[in-house]
Order: sequence, then structure tokens, then C-alpha cells
Amino acid sequence: MEAIMQGSITTEVKGGIATITFYHPAHNSLPGNLLAQFAQAITDAGNNDAIKVVIIKSAGERTFCAGASFDELMSIEDFDTGKKFFMGFANVINACRKCPKFIIGRVQGKAVGGGVGVASAVDYCFATKYASVKLSELAVGIGPFVVGPAVERKIGTSAMSQLAIDATEWRDAAWANAMGLYAEVYNDAEEMDKAIKILTEKLLNSNPEAMRLLKQVFWEGTEHWDQLLEKRAEMSGQLVLSDYSKNAISKFKKK
Repeated sequence: MEAIMQGSITTEVKGGIATITFYHPAHNSLPGNLLAQFAQAITDAGNNDAIKVVIIKSAGERTFCAGASFDELMSIEDFDTGKKFFMGFANVINACRKCPKFIIGRVQGKAVGGGVGVASAVDYCFATKYASVKLSELAVGIGPFVVGPAVERKIGTSAMSQLAIDATEWRDAAWANAMGLYAEVYNDAEEMDKAIKILTEKLLNSNPEAMRLLKQVFWEGTEHWDQLLEKRAEMSGQLVLSDYSKNAISKFKKK
């Protein structure tokens, strides 16, 4: 099976909690087909009256999400295909933004590029000490254009620009916690899961309408993101066609 066709998105609903889990054998990178399923799973959870809280997590232990699928990036040969691919991340971020339920993030390991975008798009994010972050897009000839608004909203322009400019360096989980990306950082996944359980139980006993309205308040000022993220996807879709980007992605993939 081709790498871009591998992986899975699963949703488990139990006791008012929807747990959406994404997986891909290439360090939980996200090809276009998984991004589409991911966005739809978030939307479906938001529309399900039996669900009060959503948890987003990935499979495995040390990598939360490696971002875009390099195999798919290397296969892009025209602008429309490039835009469509980057719209995948835009659609996931917008699905999180529009979901009327609080979304809890569970980041057990490293987050790169789009993975940082996902962590930024949830409403409350837990992490382990292994959850370092990096926006590597500039190093492969593009830029964190699509995820940028979500990251900037969460940690501010200064911290986002540090990640975007120094694109090959990791920032540790303590840095991400200090910048506001992570609400709490734990020594291991077991400690983190206990804390997630405590918070979700509190939320299950909270007023659903109050939580819905509070989420609207948190995301005020982002109503134009459908158009904004589409424009950003067009930027990336154009840049990924350049010889510079193709060569950089090829070299990066071989590391």
C-alpha cells in the first residue's frame, strides 16, 4: 500500500466523551485523505448531541504528529493539487474552531509543522515532557502559512515568529508550556491521562450551553478564517511547486 493511503482516523464515544485518534506509520504524519477524515470526525463530534467533550490524540508514544506527509508533498505537480493538500490542514483547524464542544488535546510526543497547528487549534492542551515543538516549513522551502494563524492566536506573534524563523530547532515542552501552547506538562503519558480524566469529568458536569457560548467567546475575531486559511493554502500550494522546495523536501526526507 502506498504510504499516503496508510493510516487511520478513529472515533470512540463513551460517556459523553468522543476520543478522536489519528495514526500513520510515518510518525503520525498526515496525508490528504487522513486530513479529510480528521476534519469530518471533528465536525461529526460537534454535531452529535450525545457528545459533551472531544479529545484529540494520536497513536504511539514519542511522536504526536510529524505534520505534512513528505511523500504526498513530493508528488504535487500543479497548483490545484498543492492548494487542495494544504486546505486539508486548513479544514482541520477550521473544524476545531467551529466545533461547539470543547476540544482537549493530548500531546504525548514531538509535534512538527501541522502537528503544532493541531495542538494550537484545540481549546485546552495537555502534554508530556517529550512534546517538543518545531515549525520546519521554512527549512523545506515553504512556510507555516496555514497553521500560522492558529499558532499565533495561541502563543502570540513573537513566539510564533521564533518557531517559524528558526525552522530547524526544537523548542522543548517547558518552552511551549511557558508560551501558553500547553496548559500542563507531565512526566509521562500515564500522569497526563489522569489529569485529562479529571478535567473531562468536570466538563461533563458543566452546563453544555455555557460551554458552547464560552467557546464562541474564545474564538471571537476568527470568523474570517475560512477565507484567510484558503489564501494561506494558496501561498503554500504555489511555493511547493518550486525547484527549491522540491529539492529541500527531498533532502529533508532522506535525513
